[in-house]
Amino acid sequence: MDSFEWNKIIGAVLGTAIFIFVVRVVAEAIYEPEKPAKPGYVVEGVVENPAGGAAAPVEEALPDWGTVLAKADAAAGKATSSKCEACHDTTSAKTIKIGPPLFGVVDRPRASIAGFSYSGGMKAKGGTWTYDELFKFLKSPGAYINGTKMSFAGISRAEDRINLIAFLRTNADSPAAIPPPKPAAAAAPAAAPAAAAPAAGAKPADAAKPAPAASDAAKKPGASGN
Repeated sequence: MDSFEWNKIIGAVLGTAIFIFVVRVVAEAIYEPEKPAKPGYVVEGVVENPAGGAAAPVEEALPDWGTVLAKADAAAGKATSSKCEACHDTTSAKTIKIGPPLFGVVDRPRASIAGFSYSGGMKAKGGTWTYDELFKFLKSPGAYINGTKMSFAGISRAEDRINLIAFLRTNADSPAAIPPPKPAAAAAPAAAPAAAAPAAGAKPADAAKPAPAASDAAKKPGASGN
């Protein structure tokens, strides 16, 4: 095949590419999609930020562990733990896998398993894996601890996290203590009783006595007219 044939082939390819590019630009200009006023799908746990920028997660109320743990389904939590077992050992063998072992994790100091290389973010966080800490971390590990190696997206449903934590609590040589239930909100103080009305015929204590008439004052001895 001579150079003339090759030039025709290359020209045809370039012409086709230019034609496709022009058609794409024209089509995008004509059929530019209109953005909806409201999103068709609302992401759980995220609020809209009309001013722009990153949307802030919704602040979630923490459970009353003294109440919810007594009613939690630890068996359902064990089933949920299968999501963790790809990276964590939940048995008493405490084998280090991609992540640290989870046996006895409740009330365990954070980043405390010897031989596991924790991220700087996890070490800097410090503290203890309390019920509250596990509840917040399991919702979105990456959002709660910046720089964590844990790539798990999280568990959005609070009930699933409560059940999982109930299982993790029992999955220990000595399960962590369940705190007492929080006291009920104090009742509003009763309104102060209205002031008692004075008894019939009684005179008010601070009632002023009538002032003496001017003629009476003049009759008193020693009264002066200047």
